[in-house]
Amino acid sequence: MTARDIVLVVDDSPGTLGMLTDAIEEAGLTVLVAVAGQAALSLVEKITPDVILLDAVMPGMNGFETCRHLKRIPAIAHVPVIFMTGLSETEHIVSGFAAGGVDYVTKPIAPDELVARIRVHLANARLTQSARAALDATGRYLLGVDPAGRILWSTPQAARLLSADGGAGRLSAEAVHWVAQLAAGDNAPPRFTPPAIAGRKLQFGFVGRTGAQELLLQLAELDQPAQEIVLRDKLGLTAREGEVLMWLARGKSNRDIAEILGLSPRTVNKHLETIYDKLGVENRTAAAMLALRTLEGDRN
Repeated sequence: MTARDIVLVVDDSPGTLGMLTDAIEEAGLTVLVAVAGQAALSLVEKITPDVILLDAVMPGMNGFETCRHLKRIPAIAHVPVIFMTGLSETEHIVSGFAAGGVDYVTKPIAPDELVARIRVHLANARLTQSARAALDATGRYLLGVDPAGRILWSTPQAARLLSADGGAGRLSAEAVHWVAQLAAGDNAPPRFTPPAIAGRKLQFGFVGRTGAQELLLQLAELDQPAQEIVLRDKLGLTAREGEVLMWLARGKSNRDIAEILGLSPRTVNKHLETIYDKLGVENRTAAAMLALRTLEGDRN
């Protein structure tokens, strides 16, 4: 049976929830319901929806604040959020997009129009995720930033490097200044190496513009080959398999690895099956021991 896309509807109105549930299920999609922002945040810890319909005006945590919290969750950051509200003033529409929404529909909602919008955003999100997954699978540490240095998106590998570098997923002040020079066309160098943090030295490379408000950058770690690269090269693995094995050697569970790398647990299981076969081992313990011995031998 083909898996159905999951739509999370967040609204405190029973009437709206009933109408939307009927329309979305009739369209062949699966519906999850949350009646408050905090309930939505709790639900996405267990299930990742494919699109989120979010009421902007709710008691307690409003929709804009809820969206900002959702976008801070790595596994949810890519999920398109469509705001639903009776507020149609420009400032509210701007607030919705600023919070991370991709679309805005006003009440009363026309079910057919909303379903059409859902399908468009599902298709766009799937194409975007496929492209970024392809980049990440080939070992590309890429990220898109705006002229002010704000990170618009990144492949999981780039996000991991930035977080490990102590930047909590943000660019340093020096890197932001460099990006501003690039955006302004001030003859900034194509590569920039900010001061090392915690003994780690990263280099940013300017790849090009992907839009009027987006610059594409590539990251590289200069100090030494990352552990996943050592495992990849020494054991004949792909870039992704090297990452999975590295985290396995660090004692992470399959679910932890999935969250770190932005994969599903099922995909991690498939990678591990291939890794066991390539390494000639039978279980995760043996694979982890071989990985640790390989890394230790590379340091000696």
